[in-house]
Amino acid sequence: GVIIEDQKRPRRCGHFDGKILMDLEDFIDKLKKVLATRKELFVVARTDASEIDEIIRRAQAFAEVGADAILADGIKDLEVIRTLKTKVDKPLVFNQIAGGKSPACSLTELKDAGVSLVNYSTPCLFTAQEGIERYMQSLKEKDGLLLKQQVGVPECTALLQENLALRNKG
Repeated sequence: GVIIEDQKRPRRCGHFDGKILMDLEDFIDKLKKVLATRKELFVVARTDASEIDEIIRRAQAFAEVGADAILADGIKDLEVIRTLKTKVDKPLVFNQIAGGKSPACSLTELKDAGVSLVNYSTPCLFTAQEGIERYMQSLKEKDGLLLKQQVGVPECTALLQENLALRNKG
């Protein structure tokens, strides 16, 4: 899948202030082009609007042109999701990031609010970054010798084959 967002460049994290949105018509044109050229791609249309009326207006427009799911990023509470769920008949995505504007919520809380899919982008990214830094420090301490507990080619290949099998199954 892919997340297409309505921010102008240079873009900012959706949980920062000072974001500038594209004109809705321009974003809809961009979204339509992505939707027209896809084959098996799941398209999430994301808005970085902060006011509920504008979030709803944009989400309804995204749904109308055929986005598969809607993400309102940087929301301050789950009431936005609950309201959006009553206005848009599409799956809703929640971007759970570390240290952002949105509250840290359990999967149960998110499901109860109407969320269908949770994106853990930065928690995974930041954890991977921390792991890489620790591993690089270990390599330095061991004069470049690989660690015995590391994941190897067989494990990576098995994971890839498992994912391909799941894709081909569906």
